[in-house]
Amino acid sequence: MTEARAGNLHSRLVFWLKILLPLAALGLLATLFLFGHTVRPEDAIPYADGSIAERVKEPRLTDATFAGVTRDGSALKITAADARPGVAGTTNAGTASDVHARIEMSDGSSATIQSARAQMDDASRTALLQGGVTMVSSTDYVVKTSGMRVALDQTDVTSLGPVTGVGPAGTFEAQKMHLSRGPSGGYVLDFTGGVQLVYTPKGGL
Repeated sequence: MTEARAGNLHSRLVFWLKILLPLAALGLLATLFLFGHTVRPEDAIPYADGSIAERVKEPRLTDATFAGVTRDGSALKITAADARPGVAGTTNAGTASDVHARIEMSDGSSATIQSARAQMDDASRTALLQGGVTMVSSTDYVVKTSGMRVALDQTDVTSLGPVTGVGPAGTFEAQKMHLSRGPSGGYVLDFTGGVQLVYTPKGGL
């Protein structure tokens, strides 16, 4: 009698386990769907700089470089943190920001120019540097002005307004600055228009 009751208990236990275990498995599976993290494609690249839509709408280059040799033999290199193409049908060949230019002249002298932004003009083959411009020459001149025009096909740099600076002789002010190749073949840094110089002897007073 006891063996028969034990057999019946075992049969009933197996019967209920066949029902309860599949139900438990379904419950666990449902929990995964209810509380699982939703996958969003845009989260796959959380550190991307800007969106693809912005790049397509306003194409631009980062760490852009323009390099060439002028007709008079100077090596010209212009780099920019960000550059954008110009407008079709106009002379605007493009704009750039955080601009650095270096001119290495054939006589061994050089000049570096830094500005906040620049606009390239295709018709005149020039770069218009604006937003505060600083030029440092290998002849120890430091010139500051609001803007400069730099030729891309020859050594020719012209200030767009008054300049201030420091040179071997002291501090100075002028209405215009011009860097170009002189008649004798050498390169001349020329200041004109109400030039004022505060002479500072070498070694101080």
